[in-house]
Formats: sequence, C-alpha cells, structure tokens
Amino acid sequence: MTSSNPLTDRLGIQPLIQAPMAGVATPELAAAVSNAGGLGSLGIGASGVDKARSMIEQTRALTSRPFNVNVFCHAPAQRDAARESAWLSHLAPLFRESGGEPPAELDEIYRSFVEDDAAFAMLLETRPAVVSFHFGLPSEARIRALREAGIYTLATATSLQEARAIQARGVDAIVAQGYEAGGHRGCFDPQAEDERLSTSVLVRRLVSETTLPVIAAGGIMDGQGIRSALALDACAAQLGTAFILCPESAANEGYRSTLKSERAEMTRMTSALSGRPARGILNRLIRHAEATPGAMPPAYPVAYDAAKRLNASAAGLGHHEFAAHCAGQGAPLARELPAGELVNRLLQEWRNAT
Repeated sequence: MTSSNPLTDRLGIQPLIQAPMAGVATPELAAAVSNAGGLGSLGIGASGVDKARSMIEQTRALTSRPFNVNVFCHAPAQRDAARESAWLSHLAPLFRESGGEPPAELDEIYRSFVEDDAAFAMLLETRPAVVSFHFGLPSEARIRALREAGIYTLATATSLQEARAIQARGVDAIVAQGYEAGGHRGCFDPQAEDERLSTSVLVRRLVSETTLPVIAAGGIMDGQGIRSALALDACAAQLGTAFILCPESAANEGYRSTLKSERAEMTRMTSALSGRPARGILNRLIRHAEATPGAMPPAYPVAYDAAKRLNASAAGLGHHEFAAHCAGQGAPLARELPAGELVNRLLQEWRNAT
C-alpha cells in the first residue's frame, strides 16, 4: 500500500476487494475478507430492505473494518406479456424434464435502487463505509447524499462512456469490469453496442482518460493477477470467482462441485439466465437458448424469475443443470480456502511477485 493511493488510504485497506456477488457473498465472507485487510462486500440487490439491513448488521457484528454494500441500478423492467409468454413456451421442455410445468406468468423479482426510497433511507441510516452501484447510477442527489454521509462510492463501468458518466455524476471511484468477469456484466444499457474490452485494456483506457481511481475487475484470481492490475495503474483489484469456494460463501454443493470440475473450463456470456448479459459456467439452460438463436428472454429481472423457478424444479430432483453458476474465465484457478487465509495468500503472492 502506498501513500499515493486514494482508495486504500481513505479506507485503510490493502488493494484487494472481494466482489459483492449477490446471492453468494455473506456477512461471514465480507467480514473475513475485511478482517484480513481487504475490502469485503455484500450484494443486496436481490434482497429486500429488511434482509439487507440484517446483513449489514450481521457484518458489523463480525468486523469493525470497512466493507462495501452493492446495489443494482438497472432501469425498471419494461414488461412485454407476449415476449414473456414466448420465453416460457421456449423453456417448457426444460420444465417438463424437471417434472413440472412453466408458471402462468413471471414477476419482476428485484426492485432497482434508482426507485427504492426505503433502501436509500436504510443506507443513509446504517452508513456502511462504501456503497457501490451496478448496472447504472442513481440520481446525482442520491450520490451526493451518500457522500455527505461519509460514504465512499464506487460504480461499475464496462466502457469509457460509462466511466465518463460515473465521473460526471460525482462518484468517488470506478470499478473497471472486463469481459472476462463472472456474474452480471455491469453495462448501463444491455441493448447498446458492447466493445467487450478486456480488463487490461479497459483499465488503461479509464486510467488514461478519467481522473478517478480505477479498480480492476475480471479474470483476477491470484497475487500475480493483482500485481498485473496494479502495474496497469489500477488502485486495487476486485476478485469474485476466487472467493466462491470459500466456506463462508453461500454457494451450494452443486455450485461448488461444478466449479471444482472440468466444467469450469467453459463459461459463457449469455442473457438466457436473467435477461441481462452474465457470465456463467455452461449448462443445459444456456445450451438450450443457444440452440434457438431467435429465442429472446424478457427484460431483467423478469427472465431471472423463469430461470430461478426452473432451477428450483430441477433441484427437487437432485440436479443442478439449470442453475446460474456464475463464474469468470479464471474459474479453473479457484482455490478452496477459508476467506481470511485466501486473502493472506493473495496478498503474499502479490508481495512476492513485486
């Protein structure tokens, strides 16, 4: 850690961030990472306000160190009954294979932070050290209020255009998410052209053409990857897939087994899982969507409701072929270690590589 690093100096951390990973990150994981000197993170975009508050309180009970709370800032879904019905018809063979029938209709299962006044008020009340935004940005007024409450803010960018918008809106730092990254791609508009920049190219573009601290994210799995990110003038590296096998994560046995198998060698960026581009380990649901190029999932997060219901039906039969096992292209490098031990090893690898 150097005296010239605005992010690590402000938060008193080493240049390592655990990605929020909604549904996988837990208070135990975030606290263990923070206690080991990194920045642990909670993803609350898929949680209601009461559950999110509880997660923050649980994390606070486990660590006195800073941690990050991530929210989803996607545009609210534009509902299209015909498209939703067509997608359910497309998935009907998979539902029947899993012993059930597709639901009659789908729900918009996650509320966007851009219109969630209760979540905004809860964050102002609980005041986590860091709040980060994914899929877009809240209003300038909300960002200003969070910063005035002493909260450090981050936002994901997948392009220079998004990074410029982040800077203009008054956010403190940018998470540069390369195309290698697992989980949901943080693009503001999933229908826009995507240059699919790698982490290294994106970091250099943003460092060169914006004035904010840049955090590298995507494909980083070990200390050598952290070293490479910092050599590109990133202020820190964010790792997600690297932490999935930690016992503190919420990944179930099916997810863990898949990540430890040869199947981790093959990931796909697809909208079939949720209606937004996301990278996950190739499975039957993704193959089924690829086999019918004209099949169009409905808007996020409505399509995610279909995938989750399909997975629940299949899981009842003991198989996980339709689960969203999100993972980046570095997935085969994942290690099964307690989170604190993994952070210590990552930092030691980084120091030894410099």
